[in-house]
Amino acid sequence: MMRNKAIRNTHPTVVSINAGTDAWDKDDNVVVLDESAIAIEQAKLQAEYDALQYQRDREPDYPRLAEQFDLLWHAIDADTLDKTSDFYTTLKAVKDAHPKG
Repeated sequence: MMRNKAIRNTHPTVVSINAGTDAWDKDDNVVVLDESAIAIEQAKLQAEYDALQYQRDREPDYPRLAEQFDLLWHAIDADTLDKTSDFYTTLKAVKDAHPKG
């Protein structure tokens, strides 16, 4: 939950959070939450998350690294490490499906 992370980032003494509204320190003392600091931190965390959306969108499409290495090995072994190899065309298809903005 992004709000809980924002609370922990802005209030380092917090060890327990209830429903994102109440927080306590290690001695079970209530920690007064600074809502404006939390809101700023949440916006920062959201921006960081949004900036990685392109990466998250592409990641599932790439073959596992073991498969990529196998494709690479076979291309090298067959002396076809060029734009016609399965290694190149497999990765190119992912890049073409998710062009950078």
